[in-house]
Order: sequence, then structure tokens, then C-alpha cells
Amino acid sequence: MTGFPFEIVGFDLDGTLVDTSGDLTAAVNHALAIAGRAPLTPEQVTPMIGGGAKHMLRQTLDITGGCDDARFRTLYHTLLDHYGGNLSVHSNPFPGAVPALDALAGMGVRLAVVTNKFEAFARTLLTDLNLIDRFACVIGGDTLGKGNAKPSPAPIHEMIARCGGGRAAFVGDSIYDIGAAHAAGIPAIAVSFGFLLGPVDDLGADAVIDAYDDLIPALARLSATSSTGAAPT
Repeated sequence: MTGFPFEIVGFDLDGTLVDTSGDLTAAVNHALAIAGRAPLTPEQVTPMIGGGAKHMLRQTLDITGGCDDARFRTLYHTLLDHYGGNLSVHSNPFPGAVPALDALAGMGVRLAVVTNKFEAFARTLLTDLNLIDRFACVIGGDTLGKGNAKPSPAPIHEMIARCGGGRAAFVGDSIYDIGAAHAAGIPAIAVSFGFLLGPVDDLGADAVIDAYDDLIPALARLSATSSTGAAPT
């Protein structure tokens, strides 16, 4: 390390590191078409991203007429099949994300991804975008089993443990991200350009950034009040 205050910085994936709205909207609309529903716009779908594919699909079906459980299960698998084969068609890192990752790595910071997306999907997407090798670990919504996705602190604790322990911070765009980080006892930074359900200030993050150029200065400012981020024993 070269004096930077955090040994570990974790990132959410959808809406934080990568703009996946185009591919997720396409998957949702594929399922809606099978259900005989009208397509939704990316602006309608993006606020529903963050809680995982099942949560996203349930919300989109609810606003287009509802759906019983049996039909939902069929449409859920339809969505997953379509998305799994098309998850990096329109998805790209947000501007400045890759240089920010490289700058942090250059200071000896260990990087991680903690997402509510299935781990296999996250790994495929990061591989397709040539980002996978930058991360010490990738933890998905299914990695630790049912009930252990964000906003549970479990994946954040696991991130810290897999990265070897140390002072950590987390970057995200949703209440799931901020809640998980705070429950794990580490500071959270919200990105204002993410898939927001409401005003970014309502998330309760310790800092808000409008661009990735602001990330390292924001982390430096947080250092005085952050916890050690040690993993539980």
C-alpha cells in the first residue's frame, strides 16, 4: 500500500460498474412478449434492477397486469434463458469505471464485485467485458445460498474475508447496496448515475459521486470515519 486508507473496495455490478440496462430490458421484454404483454422502456425497467432477476421480473409483470405463481415460474426461466445468451450485447462499463479500477489497483487496493445477479452471469459478463481479472473475488446473489444476498451483510463479510481482510468500503446504486454495507459495518458510496428508484440522497450513503473521477477523493474523505471492516469470526 502507498498510504491509501482502504485495503478493499467492493462494487455492485448492474448500475454501478456496468450499464446493463439495455440487455436486462431486452430480457424482460422477451418474457413480456411470451406473456402477451407490451414491451417496457429501459427507463421503466432500470428502477426495478438491483434485487435480482426474480424481483425485477415480478415487478415488471405486476405493472403490466399481474401473474399467477405457476405462470411466473415459466416466465422467469424464459427470462433467464434469454438473458444468459445475450447478457453482453449492449452492456458496457460506465464512463471512467475502468480507469478508476486501474488507479485503485495501482495503489495496492484489492477489488471485488458483490452483486445480486447470479454469480455465473456476473462472471460471464465481466469476462466478456475483459474485467474479470481485475477482481479478487466475485460474489453473486446465489453464491452464499438463499437469504444471503444484499441487503444482507453476509456477502460483504464474505467479500472482506475472501480479499484477506482489511479496511473496506463499498460502492453501489441501490438501497440493497447501502444497506448491506452499513449492516456489515463499512462505509458506502452511492453513484448518482446508477439505476436509481428515487433521489440518490435518500439512499443514506456516506458519500455520493457523480462520476468515477470523484471516487478516489471520496474514499479519501471517508477514511477518518470508516471502520476497520474486519470480517466476522
